[in-house]
Order: sequence, then C-alpha cells, then structure tokens
Amino acid sequence: MKQTKLTSFIYFLSIALLILINSSITLARQSTPLPGAERPELYLDQLQGNSIGIVANQTSILTQSDNKHVVDYLLEKGIRVKKVFVPEHGFRGQADAGEKVDNTVDSKTGLPIISLYGNNKKPKPEQIQDLDILIFDLQDVGVRFYTYISTMHYLMEAAAENGKKVIIFDRPNPNGNYIAGPVLKKGFESFVGMHPIPVVHGLTVGELAQMINGEKWLKGGLQADLEVIPVADWDHGKAYNLPIKPSPNLPNDLSIKLYPSTCFFEGTIVSLGRGTHFPFQVYGYPAPKFGDFTFTPVSVDGMSKNPPHQDKKCYGRDLRGESMAHEFTLEYLLEAYHKSGKDQAFFNNFFNTLAGTDQLKKMIIAGKSEAEISASWEEDLVKYRLLRAKYLMYN
Repeated sequence: MKQTKLTSFIYFLSIALLILINSSITLARQSTPLPGAERPELYLDQLQGNSIGIVANQTSILTQSDNKHVVDYLLEKGIRVKKVFVPEHGFRGQADAGEKVDNTVDSKTGLPIISLYGNNKKPKPEQIQDLDILIFDLQDVGVRFYTYISTMHYLMEAAAENGKKVIIFDRPNPNGNYIAGPVLKKGFESFVGMHPIPVVHGLTVGELAQMINGEKWLKGGLQADLEVIPVADWDHGKAYNLPIKPSPNLPNDLSIKLYPSTCFFEGTIVSLGRGTHFPFQVYGYPAPKFGDFTFTPVSVDGMSKNPPHQDKKCYGRDLRGESMAHEFTLEYLLEAYHKSGKDQAFFNNFFNTLAGTDQLKKMIIAGKSEAEISASWEEDLVKYRLLRAKYLMYN
C-alpha cells in the first residue's frame, strides 16, 4: 500500500513538473520579440497574386522557422517574388563596408539580385515597373550612419514616384532604448546621414519610415503608400539580442552597443579594429602613447580586405569588457584625440559627414569637455524627442 501511494505521489509530481515546465516554455515564447516577417497572418493575403520585390539580406530570417530566409518562406507560400534588392554588404552579407556590390543571380532561387549600393542606390523605374509591392526587411541597429535606413529612404522614394506600395517588415532596434548625439544639420546630408535625426535615433525602421513619410522628407515632399507590419512582444525598453550579425564588422551584441561611439574613428587616423575579429570593440594607432593594449590589423576575407594600418602594430584600448548597458559616449574619441597631439590632422574629410555637423569637430579642437559638447546639442534633442513621440509604435 505504501509503495502504491509513493508511486502515485511521484506520478502526480511528475505531471505537475511537466505542466510547470511547459508553462515556462510558453511564457518564454510569448515574451520573445516577434519581428514583422514572422507575423504572416498580417501580410500574406495581400501579397497573393501580386508581383513582389523585396529588399533583403542575411538578416532577413524567421527565427521561429529554423532561421528560414524570408525570400525562401515567401516562395514556399506561393508568393510571386520576382526580384531581390540588396543593400551595402550584399545578399549574404559578405561584402566589406563600402565594397562594390554587383547585380547577380541567387544560386538557390534563381531570382535576380539587384544591388542598391554604389551607383544604383535608388531602384530605377525600369527595375520596379513590373512589380506591385516592394517589401523592406532588414535588421537595423538604430544608428543614423548605418546605411540600411538610407536604402529604405530611396526605396520609399522610388515607390512614391512610381505608384508602388511599400511594406516594412519591422524588426526590434537593439539601440532603441535611448537617443543621443548631434542631430544632422542641413547641408551635411549624405548616404551615411539623410535625415535630421541624432546619431542614436531610438526608432525602429518602421517608425522611421513613418517619420520620413509624415515629415515629407522624400524628394519633392512625396509620400509613399506605406504599411508597417509591427513587431509583437517588444517595446523600446526591452533588450534584443540579434540572432545573426547585421553586417560583417558587427559580429556580436557588444559591437552593436559600442558602434555609435566607436564608429567616429572612421573619420580619424585611429583604427577601430577593422582587420581583427573584434571590430568596433577596440581602438588604436601605431604609436605606444595611445595605450597598453595592442593589436595588428590584417586582411580578413569577408570582413575587411584592406583595413587601416594594415600589418602595423596598433596601441590603444580594449573595450571588450564594457557593459551591455553601454550607451553613446565621446570618451574614447576625446581620449584618442588628446593622446595624438595632432590637432586638425587627427581628423579626415569623412568626420563631419559622420557627425552630420561641423560643430563637433570644432568643439573638440577647442578643447571642450564631453559635458560641454553634449550640452550643445541638447536643445536639438528636446525638439527631436517631441517629433519622435508622434511616430512611436511601441511603448
């Protein structure tokens, strides 16, 4: 009798544990952010029977479907995808920053791949005339000079000019919990900064697309026929770990957190670690006065073929111990500037383009502190926060 009671107790305990485990798994799944691409119930019906063009790359995956690529998924569902447009770094994400991306054919699907980087940043009328709907599905990192949002701008503009609908498959912003940095000034527009927004803009691509449309930032004040498929189970205060690196030189979550701060070194003589396996997570220069940490940039296929200071030993600072709570700072830039002793020669012609203003460089040369520099753009950030609030889709 005692044995029977014990067996029954163990049985019911096992059932209770299974229920608890299943409940925990269900809760975890419910709290996992679900990008727009993974919500087919919101978009598949309207795609049926239409000719589709899609802007996609290696980040355009459905994690709930074993990382199936969105293009493969749409084709499996009978959607008539006719063309794939690709941004900087190409369809599979193997091109270096700034490297030419050629038109080609996808070996898996046979679809034509059309580059939107280099001389053809905006789809030509003849490239989209046979399409009904244009989809944008790229994982952005929430920083003004990350060029995927410029590609989105030009896609929207081409669609508006040619009477095509645009659907944004929205994805979480891993830097979406704050805003920081100088707001881009008129006259400093470029492919690494097309909009009057701060360096860290605090928007998803869907929210930014609605801002571009609502503020009439497309050429001639045009507005695109726009629909955003929203992310589920995410808000701006929720951390998001990217399932796949968004570009070759942002290999992990920490590099994405540091990117707004360390990318400014692209506009200087200092290396930010291109040519290593930890780019944007270190910085240095071929002179011992820059720091005790050392690294030697080399040509790395698929990441950086011709890095700055290639094959030279660089001295500087290792940031790989920084917290994942890291936010934008000028600390590293100012530290390297003062150690260099090079004044104007510390900067190259790209710096003001990255900054979106010439004031940052002027204030650094004038010896201003980080607090003084940050205060100089606070009024612009106050205005931007009010603008941003109009387009927020997530709490």
